[in-house]
Amino acid sequence: MPVIDINSDLGESFGAWTMGDDAAMLDIVSSANVACGFHAGDPAGILRTLKAAGRRGVAIGAHVGYRDLAGFGRRNMDPSSEELVGDVIYQIGALKGLAAAAGTTVTYVKPHGALYNTIAHDQRQASDVITAIRSVDPGLVLMALAGSPLIAQARAAGLTVVAEAFADRAYTADGQLVSRREKGSVLHDPQEIAQRIVRMVKDGVIRSIDGSDVAIDAQSVCVHGDSPDAVAIARHLRAGLEEAGLSVQPFSGKAEAR
Repeated sequence: MPVIDINSDLGESFGAWTMGDDAAMLDIVSSANVACGFHAGDPAGILRTLKAAGRRGVAIGAHVGYRDLAGFGRRNMDPSSEELVGDVIYQIGALKGLAAAAGTTVTYVKPHGALYNTIAHDQRQASDVITAIRSVDPGLVLMALAGSPLIAQARAAGLTVVAEAFADRAYTADGQLVSRREKGSVLHDPQEIAQRIVRMVKDGVIRSIDGSDVAIDAQSVCVHGDSPDAVAIARHLRAGLEEAGLSVQPFSGKAEAR
């Protein structure tokens, strides 16, 4: 039976500011990208999310980002290599400590927002993130944008990589994510999203924003936890995948990805 992982960005609430519905999402997803405090999240809330994920057997990833609470980690930045390596090490270490207290473990790293998009093509910042991961724990899996040069760069450095697609984001004809500044970049119809991803898993293609088919080879699919429709999208997606005879399971970092 074909297997696919569903992941979501969680642990992003901050104090009195609530972001997403972690409890509901954790009943649906198989992997959780948990904020590490730099783009979102506070220690008590992160710990609460980690405990809830552990109880459900959901795999945990460190959702590392730029030091950018005000911009939710979505503003482009150009830190020095020394700064970026240190920041990523710090975030992974913090989440590992909280995960240990919650009785679970961190098995992978997924960069967030602007950092994720930058390292998909910026070799210098990508190298810094790879260096940081290897410095903390070379057994951690890196989750990266499907089709990006980062995948080959990270594998050449010795990391296991899982390629990721986005359920609720539109793609360009060359397989890139449509900028959030453009109309139609974020998808909202749960049924349409489920149909798109079932086709991607089965046939390896997804319909781009201009109507053409683009090849996507991914082992994990993301539903953004901060979307107002996140729970409905994730629920429809999981149901659609299972109805199509596909198994939803965490990759967990236990096996070499394709």
